[in-house]
Amino acid sequence: MTQQTPVSKASGEGGAAPAEPVRDPRLLTTAASPRGWLQALRRNLRSGELGPIPVIVGLLLIAVVFQSMNDRFLSPQNLSNLTVQIAAIGLMTTGVIMVLLLGEIDLSIGSVAGLSAAVLAVLAVKQGVPEWGAIAAAIGVGLVIGLLHGTVFAKLGVPAFVVTLAGLLGWQGVHLYLMGADGTINTSPNGAIAMLTQTYFVPFMGWILAAVAVLLYVLSVFLVERRRRLARLPYKPLSEIAFRAALLALPILGGVWVLNQYKGVPLAFLIFVGFVVVLDLVLRKTRYGRMVYAVGGNAEAARRAGVNVDLIRISVFGIASTLAALGGIMLVSRNFAASVSTGGGAELMMAIAAAVIGGTSLFGGRGNAYSALLGGLVLGAITSGLLLLQMDTSVRFMITAAVLLIAVIIDAVSRNGRKTNARGGG
Repeated sequence: MTQQTPVSKASGEGGAAPAEPVRDPRLLTTAASPRGWLQALRRNLRSGELGPIPVIVGLLLIAVVFQSMNDRFLSPQNLSNLTVQIAAIGLMTTGVIMVLLLGEIDLSIGSVAGLSAAVLAVLAVKQGVPEWGAIAAAIGVGLVIGLLHGTVFAKLGVPAFVVTLAGLLGWQGVHLYLMGADGTINTSPNGAIAMLTQTYFVPFMGWILAAVAVLLYVLSVFLVERRRRLARLPYKPLSEIAFRAALLALPILGGVWVLNQYKGVPLAFLIFVGFVVVLDLVLRKTRYGRMVYAVGGNAEAARRAGVNVDLIRISVFGIASTLAALGGIMLVSRNFAASVSTGGGAELMMAIAAAVIGGTSLFGGRGNAYSALLGGLVLGAITSGLLLLQMDTSVRFMITAAVLLIAVIIDAVSRNGRKTNARGGG
């Protein structure tokens, strides 16, 4: 899927032979054409590199099934509500993904979200703190908790499972204490907190945001490939850049068109997607991201290569709890209240399930931030479809469990395929 720069080599007569492309044996294909892309896809599938294909196929199947059972499933109103519904769990899932990349688990995500929601409500309602200040304080609480968990895990050697299990119980206790006897604190339906999930961008602004997103993607890819070409490294031709941009523009523009049929593009969904995009860039394009993958792949090898493993682990747990706090804030914003049940229900399990369903490996070192978006859409679509069909919550849990099991099986099968391919089998 990349193009090779010509490399000259001397002829036997001492003169320079015409430049000819040199194929990098590590690349799947050098043909920038539909046939070459299809060949690369086939090789990826045979070697266990499934990417987002299973999730996308699953989303299409879910849409077809629920739309056939209730024609309101793909209506602009339902899809708009779906994007707002998944924002809170999606942010929590993004944090879970960071921890899973290390090959660890964080069981305190739901409790941290609930505690942050309680801090937000107590400060904004009972203490009279301006809502933006209360939001900042709630986020700060999440960050401090994450750094504490990471420090105990990294510096004292206590397993992450035990540390975060203690956090699950302890922070839930603090949450209940802050909520007091009433158990529920109602927030203003018109303030900054409510604005997070009640704000929609009008159609014109939605189109501008979509165009800017596509243009930024094209510009960033073009600049990267230009630097690779000038450095005489393999680079993607303009035809492939245009093809990738078209694949990106299709869902973005289509999504904006659908959402504009109702109220517009929700701010909550943009916040969620914004964190996904930024985190993806950090993981793929920065030294810090490469170190996270290295620690998740083999911590001891990363340590010997000079990576500060303890610092990476502490920072990742800090990021995870911060995103959990943001998820708790979104829950308060959507419900106009914080209660003793905020973050204490199925949020933790759904966040972990969404990460795995989206394609993040439980074995560490494999996955990306977009798993939160894909997994969140899958679980959100299942929940939305079952609510339209007026089915019981028990059915949703059973279906979610089945989807999660299928995702784990696919992950295990693809992992075995990668091992076989590495040994030269298949």
